[in-house]
Amino acid sequence: MTDFMSSLKIAATGLHAQSARMRIIAENMANASSAAKEPGGDPYRRRVPTFEAVYNSELQANQVEIGKVSYDMSDFQSRYEPGHPAADERGYVLYPNVNSLIETMDMREAQRTYEANLNVITTSRQMLGGTLDILRG
Repeated sequence: MTDFMSSLKIAATGLHAQSARMRIIAENMANASSAAKEPGGDPYRRRVPTFEAVYNSELQANQVEIGKVSYDMSDFQSRYEPGHPAADERGYVLYPNVNSLIETMDMREAQRTYEANLNVITTSRQMLGGTLDILRG
């Protein structure tokens, strides 16, 4: 029984971590086309989640947790838009360093990992139910 409960708890931490990852990706995608607020100002900067393996002594196993959320320090996109309120003296506006294609691929990977953890939970629950049925006779 404890092995079933351990697998449920470990998979639940995976669900939580991937859910947080999807929220960060969604925030990146939502801000992909937001320009700087003032001339020469910085626009939204892409955020990148990290994960940490944390040992759980009760389960005697590693669990995954969302780690520090860092910033992607790559260059911003620059577009020539002289009439834009945030245009600098040369007429360029800075836009976020978010690539929608990369974010979409990251989102798919996070969804698949979330689904894999969900399948672990579903299978563990089914096995636990089957074990209880056998024990009942």
